[in-house]
Amino acid sequence: MSDDDSTPTERDEEQPQATDGGESDESRSDAESGRTGTSRDDDIDENSKQEQLDDVRENPEGEQLTSDHGVTISDTDNSLKAGERGPTIMEDFHFREKMTQFDHESIPERVVHARGSGAHGYFQPYEDPDLGEYDDIEELTKAKVLTDPDQKTPVFTRFSTVVGSRGSADTVRDVRGFATKFYTEEGNWDLVGNNIPVFFIQDAMEFPDLVHSIKPEPDDGTPQASAAHDTFWDFASLKPEITHMIMWVLSGRALPRAYRMMQGFGVHTFRLVNDEGDARFVKFHWTPELDTSQLVWDETQKIAGKNPDFNRMDLYDVIEAGYELEWELGVQVFDEEEAAEFDFDVLDPTKIVPESEVPVRPIGKMVLNETPDNFFAEVEQVAFHPGNVVPGIDFSNDPLLQGRLFSYQDTQLNRFGSANWDEIPINRPVTERHNNQRAGFMRQEINEGKASYKPNSIGDDDPREVPEGEGGYEHHAEKIDGKKIRNRSESFQTHFDQARLFWNSMTEPEKQNIVDAAHFELGKVDRVEIRERMVYDLFNNVDHEFAKRVAEGIGIEPPEEPGDEMPTHDREDSRLSIEQRRDADSIETRKIAVLVDDGYDSDHLETIESTLEDEGARVKIVSKILGDKTSENGDTVEADKSHVTTESVLFDALFVPGGEDSVDALVEQGDAKHFVAETFKHKKPIAAAGSGTELLEAVDLPDVEIADDGETVSSDGVVTGRGDDLEELAEAFVDAIAEHRHWERSPKEVPA
Repeated sequence: MSDDDSTPTERDEEQPQATDGGESDESRSDAESGRTGTSRDDDIDENSKQEQLDDVRENPEGEQLTSDHGVTISDTDNSLKAGERGPTIMEDFHFREKMTQFDHESIPERVVHARGSGAHGYFQPYEDPDLGEYDDIEELTKAKVLTDPDQKTPVFTRFSTVVGSRGSADTVRDVRGFATKFYTEEGNWDLVGNNIPVFFIQDAMEFPDLVHSIKPEPDDGTPQASAAHDTFWDFASLKPEITHMIMWVLSGRALPRAYRMMQGFGVHTFRLVNDEGDARFVKFHWTPELDTSQLVWDETQKIAGKNPDFNRMDLYDVIEAGYELEWELGVQVFDEEEAAEFDFDVLDPTKIVPESEVPVRPIGKMVLNETPDNFFAEVEQVAFHPGNVVPGIDFSNDPLLQGRLFSYQDTQLNRFGSANWDEIPINRPVTERHNNQRAGFMRQEINEGKASYKPNSIGDDDPREVPEGEGGYEHHAEKIDGKKIRNRSESFQTHFDQARLFWNSMTEPEKQNIVDAAHFELGKVDRVEIRERMVYDLFNNVDHEFAKRVAEGIGIEPPEEPGDEMPTHDREDSRLSIEQRRDADSIETRKIAVLVDDGYDSDHLETIESTLEDEGARVKIVSKILGDKTSENGDTVEADKSHVTTESVLFDALFVPGGEDSVDALVEQGDAKHFVAETFKHKKPIAAAGSGTELLEAVDLPDVEIADDGETVSSDGVVTGRGDDLEELAEAFVDAIAEHRHWERSPKEVPA
């Protein structure tokens, strides 16, 4: 007897009865509820799952744009504002829905800035900064974090890539996040910026579209952490406002050598407010003490394979080695009247305020000197919000900033699953917190008292509000007068002036880097019409020669005439160029490889190593295999790295000491010769002493002069010495390292 011991009649009676239409109540219920499962009696084949999924597929082709609730949308590029240049209005249901959906797309990884690294340190204002027309910093702001030179405010800074996932490589072409949390005595201030001073778009409404376009394409999930695909350049080619940012992203700014060697910017125009309530506009700048330096594209590709954690490990290693990394905080300050005289709108985040018009005034320094104890607890769980400001710092009506003031709070709610993300230790302010927020998932505080509301008499109406005169935060009383409107000010419509300024400001090697980057990025784009739009509609409105140079490398007919909107100005600003802004007087923290084998010259090694370390550089011994290497006179040195575990791309410069046995062995090692050739190709400094020059000659570096007996010669960053004056060789090598890259080389003939 079966487990089912009911009779056939009983079983029939238990079945749902069909309606007059021949459909059972249960079947009708399934249909009405949208369930589309396959009956066990139906045949299942290789198409069954796809057929099931067809019922939930949505194709936008030929359809109208609607909200999630089916309301047709008239404008999805502009948030609702109080006047064209006014603040974003909370009632903008389309913006809030669009941004909320975007903020909740990734769990638990950040949607953007997923891959990062960070460090602790402090910020300290300067005693008497040069503020130009302003006598004292307190004339500009009442923010104590910026005005008290005796106060060292603790900070945590997180650096990041924007596009890639948490598992992507560090050295991709991308914007880098530069976010600093100041734990001030007045509460937390988060200066949440990037290493590029402008942004892709003008209005936060466009942000989900931008990120959707640049993320891996949704059908196959590729490419990871890269803009070199059709969807991004399709979006870019239809958005002239993006042109200025594209110029920065194609430049060396998107390939920083290290976090400690890149600038940072607040991006937006903010306000400084003083005790009298007077407000002035401000742009924030971070400038690294160690200069701004870049990688080159071929180098980044190889680093991604050899060490995808290159920047993350570098930050940790340098601080652990005892170096204190320093950035100077500077401000550009201007008032409403000055802003009205600019030929651009200071509320437009795709524009800079050129330093030639408003100098950057240094007001203090940040020092990072302590690594995290726990990467997850500190780097992953740190959460920033541009709305975290202190008295004396306020916002402008920049529509991208206005949107971020909503989006960041919403993003943290998604990532942490609770409004109590600010109670996680790395996010807590160092000041006491007292308010009527209570309970919720992950609540850490035990709040005493019966009253959690205001006004109250049970708890003497505590915690009390604080008047502005006693330090309470008050927003700047800006007069707003405008119609509710989805529109963009006419002052936001100049898209090519500053892109041309950037191009004009580059050295020729930097221009070639931009062209080469465009060849790679657009060379990956399959659709010809997208490549044509980029050349004809954007690049040809920046610079005609630039457009032609790009076109020739991506299979597009070069334009015959400049674009109709190409500016005619020849303005330039040397401060926009990495190479022209470099001071080139320090090699501190630079990482130098020394190639040796048994029989090396210990005098060469000890003299050069001592000089480099005295200058603050880090020296690593590289050999075919690990273990001790014995010199000509019996001294030994331990190899730090072997050929199989490292490569030239992980170093800033190369030294080859003499010693006939050592050099003879190196000449026979393909990896050693490749190390030299690749260092040369990437335009890094190289030095060789005595017979070490023979390794360079074996590689046959083009157009390089090698020293004769008794000489020391420096040729395109290659320093060779065949005399007894090692100090002269060391000094010349230090100077070559300080230059970082030697762009005058033509390494195309070098097989590396």
